[in-house]
Amino acid sequence: MGVTGFRGRVVTLTVVISTVVVAVLVVVSHVLLNRVTDADSLDLAHTRADAVAANVTVRGGRVVMTENGNEALDTVSWVYADERLIDGIVPDGGLDRVEALAGSPRSQTVTVGDHLLYSLPVPIQGRHVMVVASVDLRPYQASVRRGLAMSLILGGLSILLAGAVAYLAVRRALRVVHDMAALADDWGDHEPGRRFDLGEPRDEFGELGRTLDRLLERVEAALADERRLTDEIAHELRTPMTVLRGEAQLAQLSGRELAPESVLREVDRLGAAVTTILSAARPRTGGGTRCDLRAAARLAIAGRSIDLSVPDGIDVAVTGELVVAVLSPLLDNSLRHAASHARVTARVQPRCVVIEVLDDGPGFDPAELDRVFEAGVTGGDGHGLGLAVARRLAASAGAEVHAIADGHGRVEVTFPLPQPTL
Repeated sequence: MGVTGFRGRVVTLTVVISTVVVAVLVVVSHVLLNRVTDADSLDLAHTRADAVAANVTVRGGRVVMTENGNEALDTVSWVYADERLIDGIVPDGGLDRVEALAGSPRSQTVTVGDHLLYSLPVPIQGRHVMVVASVDLRPYQASVRRGLAMSLILGGLSILLAGAVAYLAVRRALRVVHDMAALADDWGDHEPGRRFDLGEPRDEFGELGRTLDRLLERVEAALADERRLTDEIAHELRTPMTVLRGEAQLAQLSGRELAPESVLREVDRLGAAVTTILSAARPRTGGGTRCDLRAAARLAIAGRSIDLSVPDGIDVAVTGELVVAVLSPLLDNSLRHAASHARVTARVQPRCVVIEVLDDGPGFDPAELDRVFEAGVTGGDGHGLGLAVARRLAASAGAEVHAIADGHGRVEVTFPLPQPTL
């Protein structure tokens, strides 16, 4: 229905535009043809009057015609001397009008019925001589009517042809779109990795195919990211659960009480992971979200042997839970690779706060700076998911995580500063 409606709208628009163009052309051509025929009939009247006036002369004090042999002019031209007819045969129906023109002292052009009358004064020895010529307008009018009819017929055929061409062209063009839609539906069910692959675009539909290919690539990449995120979330949730289960089994085998502090620590870690994942899944409003950076960093350290050098009074535009969730895997990674100690520092920049997680370990390989944040990549006995989770959670809040290769372990986290309230 949608394709048919669009096709119908395009054809209708084409027909309307063609009709308007044809109407304008018909009107313009009709006006021009009328002007041409009027000019031709007036030229013919002038020619006849001049031909008759050339034969008027005075003999013996009388105005006479030097040549009277052209009887054809007698019915279409007349000569008056002192308002008296001296040559030509005036039809009864136009006698009054012809005599009125003959009595006028100046040249005039009038239309009487289907005839054009033109009067030409002849200056000759102070006599009042007037030549009146007539032109039958019916052949010219018939020519104008035939021209108008031909224009209307050709215009109508042009409108029909334009509508038919538009229908066929749109139908052929939309067939490509219909086929692309059908293929996309089929690929979505059976071959999600397929692409249109139309090559270099030669028209708008080629550009559409290339755009859809890019869109499908982004969708596939997003689905792959979601699968990786699922793995990372499973890791974040499984780690504290595994620790709790191990503590419980150890207590069961040894017959001792389960240490409350270890249980609480892992439960808090599990709760923080769940809260952070839920926060990251919700859309950010970009409003008044903020937290105290030093307090959040202290919660992230939570008993780890890490020095904290973050000044008081620094707020960042993210939740405290997210700061803890981003820093925790970075701190674990730093402690795992540190030779003797690790520390956390902060520096304020114009629009952000940069947190540095430092250790005196071997640091990162310059060729692997981006790869260390990929899921499954690890430099020790870890699962290779902590840094990937940290970067993903940071990105969900508009923050950034970067590894620095300077001979020791160094990871920078850039948190945005809160926007000033107006």
